[in-house]
Amino acid sequence: MIILVIDDRELTIHEAEASGDALWLSAPAAESVTGFTLKPEGLCKGAVCVPLPPGRERELVDGARVNVAALWRHLGKPSVHSADGSVWVLGEGADDRAEALRSLEAPDFTLPDPSGRSHALSDYRGRKVLLVTWASW
Repeated sequence: MIILVIDDRELTIHEAEASGDALWLSAPAAESVTGFTLKPEGLCKGAVCVPLPPGRERELVDGARVNVAALWRHLGKPSVHSADGSVWVLGEGADDRAEALRSLEAPDFTLPDPSGRSHALSDYRGRKVLLVTWASW
């Protein structure tokens, strides 16, 4: 069992195999986690396909398994794991974060008010919102 954190989601994956810096998932599991589908032309997400680098195909794909950590690194995104390989984080690349900052659109999140009722930032899209934060450090 492996815990995988990706896109603000924490997933428990039972059919995963961690080996060094490799995180192997079945092709269907890799697709459900990353959105990339294994096709003859490479790993594809929608109309965009990432060809497998010549000579490095087995680093990314082994039969019907996909090394999602190697795919992430190939895309220029960070991939880190715990020392024992039981927890993995597939992060967002610097280019993606910079684009989000340029858009000036805050990422969506949900927090409870003092009475426990949840509020999502997206519920207030198009209206002015004042966010007040505080930290003890």
